[in-house]
Amino acid sequence: MTTLFAIVHAEATHHVDQIVGGWFDSELTARGHMQARDTAEELRSRISDVPRIYSSDLKRSVQTAEPIASAFGVVPQTEPDLREVGCGIAEGKSRAWLEARIVLPPAGANRLDHRICDGAETRREAATRVYRFVETLRGGPSGPLIVVTHGFAFTFLVSAWVGVPIESVGSVRFVAEAGSISTLEFDPQWGENRVVRLNELTHMRA
Repeated sequence: MTTLFAIVHAEATHHVDQIVGGWFDSELTARGHMQARDTAEELRSRISDVPRIYSSDLKRSVQTAEPIASAFGVVPQTEPDLREVGCGIAEGKSRAWLEARIVLPPAGANRLDHRICDGAETRREAATRVYRFVETLRGGPSGPLIVVTHGFAFTFLVSAWVGVPIESVGSVRFVAEAGSISTLEFDPQWGENRVVRLNELTHMRA
């Protein structure tokens, strides 16, 4: 049995400042650092073996991964493929700025290749890199896995794990909040990729 604990990074400054995230390199807030420590404690209580730990290379994810890795005495491996969906020219601007200019897909349109603004990634582009990362996990050694990523990229991580074709993720969304823990498994006996729990938040004090 392989267990993957998927973590959405803790509260970051772009959340509280109502700024568009994407690849904008925001940091954790004081509350976010506390959430990251709570997540580390919870994972340490659940995992007896030393896990492999991977994180998006954006600062808010790395800062979430650091106390988790420290709890196990390992160093997290940063992976650009785990970044949030890029928001192009909207990154670092206010959410209100984007809402006034966002290009929504017409009803029945191809959502997979749609761009919400200039320079933004499409779902296909973001999903392709997250799926590529998941494939590297399948070829790696057995043992527990911890992956720290972002709220929208999380959808592609879960989709890749359970085998949803990229062509189908244009209209798929798995919602998980900042600091949450989601548990995925692979059972080699049955050949099943399982979603065990999504968006657990009971471990957080803040």
